[in-house]
Amino acid sequence: MLKQVIIVRKDLKLGKGKLAAQVAHAAILASEKSKFKNKWEKEGQKKVVLWSKNLEELLFLYKRAKSNNLPVVLVEDAGLTQIKKGTKTCIAVGPAFENKIDKITGKLKLV
Repeated sequence: MLKQVIIVRKDLKLGKGKLAAQVAHAAILASEKSKFKNKWEKEGQKKVVLWSKNLEELLFLYKRAKSNNLPVVLVEDAGLTQIKKGTKTCIAVGPAFENKIDKITGKLKLV
C-alpha cells in the first residue's frame, strides 16, 4: 500500500490554521513529485501527520528520505503571518510504499 507522511516541527508551536496550511502545502508539493501519484489517488490517498522535535530532526529525516530515493519536499514559509520568511516548517515524504517510509518515520508521534 502507498501512503504519504507529513512531518511538522513541534517546536514552532504553530496555530491550528497555520499548521493545516503548511501540511496542505507539503502534501500537494510532494504528491506532484511522486511517480505513484495516480495509484495513490486510486487507493484513497492515505496520509499521516507526525511531529518532529525541531529543525535538526526535520532536516535529518529529509536527508534520510532523499538518500532512500523517496519523493520528499521541504516547506519554507513565505513569512506573511505567524513566522519569519524562510522558516522551514515541515516535510512530506511520499506517496511511496508504506514499508519504505515507515523505516524512516515509524518512531515519530502523531500530531
